[in-house]
Parts: sequence; structure tokens; C-alpha cells
Amino acid sequence: MIKLIELTKRFGAFAAVDHVNLEIEPGTIFAFLGTNGAGKTTTIRMMTGVLQPTSGTVEVFGYDIQKNPIEAKFQMGVIPDRPYLYGKLTGREFLQFMADLYRVERRIATQRIDELLEVFGLREWQHDLIDGYSHGMKQRLLMCAAQVHNPRVLVVDEPMVGLDPRGAKLLKDTFRAKADAGLTIFMSTHSLSVAEEVADHLAIIQRGKIVASGTLDDLYARARSESSDLEEVFLQIISESDAGDEKEVL
Repeated sequence: MIKLIELTKRFGAFAAVDHVNLEIEPGTIFAFLGTNGAGKTTTIRMMTGVLQPTSGTVEVFGYDIQKNPIEAKFQMGVIPDRPYLYGKLTGREFLQFMADLYRVERRIATQRIDELLEVFGLREWQHDLIDGYSHGMKQRLLMCAAQVHNPRVLVVDEPMVGLDPRGAKLLKDTFRAKADAGLTIFMSTHSLSVAEEVADHLAIIQRGKIVASGTLDDLYARARSESSDLEEVFLQIISESDAGDEKEVL
């Protein structure tokens, strides 16, 4: 379970994230939606311990990310918006390196790496240098690396960027299977079609505040729209939120 409690990040007078409250149950695929600059990445950086909140807390299966950072981070697999790969390592060497960071026993790590390489279609290239991987292959390798320690939570910022249709389908199918097996997936995405297809619950953040959250049906009801198109509903909710902010200023 992931809990964000009154999570806030200010840069001077600017509130990048403003008293965000969310609770994501185990085994849920949660889509975090918003326009550019809405606060998605800042929220994720606080969730993963990269950025310290101005106030509020993040709990990952009962561990406070500020008070118990090591325990909390061991519960998570993370793929940030700007990941870094060691290009002079082979794919398998990189996964072993990640397993060592998470103190995974060598025997278990070997088995886990074999399974992940198979699932994500990288076994054939496991001994090739990462520098020679395509963008899509690197994305799939990052998915392997984030799960090598068998985390309970997967946090992903823009998971589908750069993936071809085959890679995107593989990822979506894998997400569904993992969630059904109990993995909690928190994904920030601009792809409304992906969110609509795979997410169990969603939240929309705008100007640092959660303006809508719930299931797809909840969002449709929130927008009071007869449309079943998430893009139309999303734009309507954002527009209403912006209009409300303008009234407050006036």
C-alpha cells in the first residue's frame, strides 16, 4: 500500500505539490495524470526519496520514506523520468549490479534475472553491451532492473515513452499480470489511452493539487459527461479546475 498524506513541496512561494492525499491499495494499477508542470514528477521524486517534502509524509507498506528510507526503498522498484544506464556493461551485468545493490542473494538473483530476461524478451541480447541496445530494449531492461529484487511497489514515470507497439503491448500485459499477482503499480503518464486501458484507479493533478480521483466511472461522473472518451473528460476536468483557480484569484 502507498499513502501520500498532505504531501507538499514548495519552491519559495510556489507550491509545486500542494497538500496531496492519495491511498493506493496493493495489487492496483494506479495512473497519475496531469499536464506538463502539473506536479507529477515532483510527487514521484518525493515518493521515492529523491526530493524532501516541505511537509507531509509518504508511506510505503507502513514505512515512512523520510524516517525509514532504506526499508521503504527496498519495497519499491523505480524507473525515473531520466534513468541512467551503464552502457559499457552487458544487460546481464547491469541486472546483477542492481541485484547486488538490493542485497539479493546470488543464487536467487541468477534465477530472478533469468526470469525477467525471458519475460521482457531480452535473453538473446543479455551478453551484449547496453550501448548497442535500441531505446525500446533499454526501456525493457530498466523494467527488469526495477523488479530484480522482487519489490512490492513499482513506480514508473512515463513507462511507454519510446516503445514500439509490440513493446508497449508487452509492458501493458506484464503490468496486468503483475498487478493480478499483487504488485502495486504507480505510473505517471501522458498517454490517456494507456491509462484508460490498464489502470484500476486514476488521479488528475493540476497546479499541484488533486482535482479528481477514482475509477474511470468516477472520473466520468466527476466531469458530468456522457462521453466515454478519457481525453475529453480529462480536458473538461482540467478546464474546470483552471476556471475555478481564476475565480479565486479574482
